[in-house]
Amino acid sequence: MKSLNLNSGILFAFSGSFWWGFFGVIYFKYFTYIGHIELVIHRCLWTSLTLFITTSLFRKWNIFFKILKDKKKLFYLAISGFLIFVNWGVWIYAIATNRIIDASFGYFIMPILSVLLGYYFFKEKLNKKRIFSISLVATSILFLIFVNFKSLPWVGLVVAFSWGFYNLVRKKINVDTDVGLLIESLFIFPFAIAIFYAITISGYNDFKLSDPSMMFLLFLAGPMTVIPLFLYVRGVELSGLGPSGMIFYVTPSLQFILGYFYYNEAFSLTKLVSFIFIWIAVIIYLKDLHETN
Repeated sequence: MKSLNLNSGILFAFSGSFWWGFFGVIYFKYFTYIGHIELVIHRCLWTSLTLFITTSLFRKWNIFFKILKDKKKLFYLAISGFLIFVNWGVWIYAIATNRIIDASFGYFIMPILSVLLGYYFFKEKLNKKRIFSISLVATSILFLIFVNFKSLPWVGLVVAFSWGFYNLVRKKINVDTDVGLLIESLFIFPFAIAIFYAITISGYNDFKLSDPSMMFLLFLAGPMTVIPLFLYVRGVELSGLGPSGMIFYVTPSLQFILGYFYYNEAFSLTKLVSFIFIWIAVIIYLKDLHETN
């Protein structure tokens, strides 16, 4: 039974990671012609609606209202809502401006960054291998900064730090992933509506009643966000953090492959060297994670 749960969990985690790294990139890349600002807004709006529907289907409103009564959790969810908005915004900006490889850089270093954050905020233990992995990540970042300052990897750094600190905040309050995301999206919702209204009255919107097919396709930004989340979280529940954490690297790997081979993004020698540092750090981290689980 335990083996069955592990195998099912790995399948779920792989499906979620594959969705994020492949379908997510292709879907959002396709719509970048409407402008990354409007695309981010649609992701916020329709994720809220999708989560509203799923919360009703899974009958989780009791959990939702219980969280609303906890001011401390609401405060932290407001912070995590801001962080997830930043992460979505920069990630979509990266896709729109042919910086998918830079974004994948952020997702490669994020789990190792999380190890450092866990040590600093939760006093989680660090061994020599994990310290060496963190050092390699820091070396990679410093190498990019000092060798070619003009190509400071800010996209990857913002993606990594926003997602890393998002996970940190969520771990601190420990609420249901989907219900927590619904509350976070509701914090963002008024700002998304205001920006969407400003875009609409200025005549820059592509989401129009006269084009129902476009409306439907943009509405899919919600399910495209929520479905892989459900798949990955279910994978974590069945297989644990260790195996699912290793499988997560499918996401940045696919992003890198799509960015370089399919979208023909530039990949300089400087970036190659920095990625080699990151890949070595990832291999050391995953090997240590396997040995300690």
